[in-house]
Amino acid sequence: MIVYSGFEYHCSANESFDSIALNVYGDEKYAADLMNANPDYCGQTVFDGGEILQLPSLDVPQKNNETALANTIAPWKT
Repeated sequence: MIVYSGFEYHCSANESFDSIALNVYGDEKYAADLMNANPDYCGQTVFDGGEILQLPSLDVPQKNNETALANTIAPWKT
């Protein structure tokens, strides 16, 4: 399992809680956890850029090696 805690995330323009959850935790389902950890930004659907979010401590199941590898290799190289 992977545990994230005590980290800040610096938002880029046009990011959302969903896209950040996917980028950081590997699944959009963690967007609600991000929102709960950052209630001041819950009204924003899309970030302007420059916002700093607190990343909550979450236990994230590690993907199996085959799936993780498939996500890191460009499709034309497989």
